[in-house]
Amino acid sequence: MDSSSSSNSCFSIGSTNPGAVVRLYSKELKKWDEFEDILEERRHVSDLKFAMKCYTPLVYKRIIPCKPSDIKSSVLSSEEVHYVIKQLSKESEQSEATLWEEACEILDEMSHNLHLGAIRFFAFALSKIFKQIFSKVCVNEEGIQKLQRAIQEHPVVLLPSHRSYMDFLLLSFILYNYDLPVPVIAAGMDFLGMKMIGGLLRMSGAFFLRRTFGGNKLYWAVFSEYVKTMLRNGYAPVEFFLEGTRSRSAKTLTPKLGLLNIVMEPFFKREVFDTYLVPISISYDKILEETLYVYELLGVPKPKESTTGLLKARRILSENFGNIHVYIGDPVSLRSLAAGRMSRSPYNLVPRYIPQKQSEDMHAFVAEVAHRMQLVQIQNLTLSPWALVVAVLLQNRPCMHLDALVEKASWLRDLARAFGGLLMWPDNEPAEDVVQASILLHANIVGLVKDQVVLRVDSRDSDMVNGLVFQHVTLLMCSTYRNQLLNIFVRPSLVALALQMTPGCRKEDIYECFRFLHDVFSDEFIFIPGNTVKDFEEGCYLLCKTETIQVTMRDILVTEKGDTVLEFLIGLFKPFVECYQIICKYLLKEQEDYFTEKQYFARIRAFTSQLLDQGASQCHDVLSSDVQKNALAALVRLGMVEKKKVNNDHIYNVNEPATTKLEEMLGGKTPVGKPATAKL
Repeated sequence: MDSSSSSNSCFSIGSTNPGAVVRLYSKELKKWDEFEDILEERRHVSDLKFAMKCYTPLVYKRIIPCKPSDIKSSVLSSEEVHYVIKQLSKESEQSEATLWEEACEILDEMSHNLHLGAIRFFAFALSKIFKQIFSKVCVNEEGIQKLQRAIQEHPVVLLPSHRSYMDFLLLSFILYNYDLPVPVIAAGMDFLGMKMIGGLLRMSGAFFLRRTFGGNKLYWAVFSEYVKTMLRNGYAPVEFFLEGTRSRSAKTLTPKLGLLNIVMEPFFKREVFDTYLVPISISYDKILEETLYVYELLGVPKPKESTTGLLKARRILSENFGNIHVYIGDPVSLRSLAAGRMSRSPYNLVPRYIPQKQSEDMHAFVAEVAHRMQLVQIQNLTLSPWALVVAVLLQNRPCMHLDALVEKASWLRDLARAFGGLLMWPDNEPAEDVVQASILLHANIVGLVKDQVVLRVDSRDSDMVNGLVFQHVTLLMCSTYRNQLLNIFVRPSLVALALQMTPGCRKEDIYECFRFLHDVFSDEFIFIPGNTVKDFEEGCYLLCKTETIQVTMRDILVTEKGDTVLEFLIGLFKPFVECYQIICKYLLKEQEDYFTEKQYFARIRAFTSQLLDQGASQCHDVLSSDVQKNALAALVRLGMVEKKKVNNDHIYNVNEPATTKLEEMLGGKTPVGKPATAKL
């Protein structure tokens, strides 16, 4: 239980008068920057001229000029790598010469070979491709100006959201366009298997890391020293994805902390004065891999990256994927984040080159910074009209009259803006035209038939497509776009759900229910650890702002016009509650005492498919492997399922009484109160 669960801290919220929540959490209305479409100029200027332009980017003022080979030499001559090799030689009885040879091989495998010729090639090719498949690529110019200043002052770490393979190519293209230094980018080893492409990516600044290090101390030492050397030298901005992999569900994934730990270390060891962290939000009207993602969520193995696969994917060049919006957030000073919070003195107690075990305080600090960066990413993601349209359609499936859809989507547009969403809805166009344009862009999953907007839940030829139920593919694809809305609606939605699940209107009871839901779903959404009270305050503030609720000293009261908002928010979040209920029911029916993760995924998929086929459930979201994985992680964390390692594999065992209790609480059969949550 985190510190936010104490009743004393909780009920300072709005305790003096009904407007206290609003005043406490009031934010200045953010003035969104003007976006510039960088493809506009590309459509009028030769792509070759653009690729061959004079490129002299402004660089870090303390940069140590060097070539990629110099960085490798610096890594191999570093005290840290020397120390680790000596220690490993003593521990493993391997000769130092053998370990040095292995270190060289690791470095050759991972290192980039940044070359201006490759950058110019990608500038030429991407300019042609982007003009073909996207209507606009929009960038906030103020963000570019701030980034330009930051790059000259201190080492910079770029932290983009990750929704598509296109992300890192796109960001390099944008920086080249604005004469900023292209970044060195952490990429998965998968790309190295692509003939020619792997080499081109290496020459465009990609450096490669293994998905897991498996406790390989030498690999970790070489990799971390490589990244830190580039950062200290100010060689180029370092770019990586906090999520670690592309989000298939359009929800921001729980952050991976390894690389963030590495890039923070030079500051804490006083090797650099400061480091800037730059959160970047990349939003797509239509995701290139949308069909591939749904197949993966439905259990189809991810295809191996290959040049052949890339060539087959060239059919996308005949499609329209709408607009991309890239919002470059304000650079955040690591020095400012650490001030008064983290002391650098522990790093002075031992020589810098000796690896230290991370303290609990440092781990908590890194985790908090990662979550804060992700919340900024979420805040700056743009919402397309389609995210609103599909959210309305999913609550009124399988079809809806166009006029009713336009009216409801316009209502939701105003609600999204009130909740602080950055909505790309052209106000100078009639709402009906905006909705119809969205429908046309996503004609593969929705159609307009005699003024009825219809989800394409069946195929003309068959109910199946590539071995999958056509309806499942369509509905999960719709859910991924709806999830974009949940990124900003999650806190008021949890308050709405807590209001529905709590008997009476006492604020204390509603908070307890909110805290329970917040804890259960913390693997699904990005919440700063220990911030439950503030999340509750934010949810209440947004509902007060839209005149959905009123907060008194003791109670939270729903206003006369609040029912419409609450009904929509509950409908938006309810699928996740139903998913977790269904997964609990499956686990309670599990015949074997112990099962592996592989068995879990196969059996839950069969169980849920049967429920849907029989009409016992309409919750298609439960088919998503993303939800199934997150639910299992949550149940392990909450103690409903025990996880232990046996013979290098993890096995699971269900705690039936606790799982039954959770299922009943989610279903409203057992009230959520202090005693119940304490047991959880």
